[in-house]
Amino acid sequence: MKTIKTDSDHETALARIYELMHKSLGANSPERDELDILVMLVERYEAQICTIAPPNPIEAIKFRMEQLGMKNADLAEYLGYSSRVSEVLSGKRRLSVQMMKNLHHRMGVPAASLLAE
Repeated sequence: MKTIKTDSDHETALARIYELMHKSLGANSPERDELDILVMLVERYEAQICTIAPPNPIEAIKFRMEQLGMKNADLAEYLGYSSRVSEVLSGKRRLSVQMMKNLHHRMGVPAASLLAE
């Protein structure tokens, strides 16, 4: 067993995991330990290569609005005025710190998304 450093190593580890998962393994068997270690190595490798950037703030706000069944006019409560809503959603106005706080605390929009460039 070795550290996963390449896509080829990753594919080999996944194949071995698949093979081990289809066996009847005892709780204390060496193959069970191998499976556990391989899974940890694969998770570590995937965390390093598969980072997903947060969406831009406008996309995050629109997604959360859709989840909550909100309309653009409903955002005035969080952004201040209805005219600000259209400016923010069109990208003409940047979010202020207070707007970000309101969107995060009151609507549940992830702070990482609101702070993304």
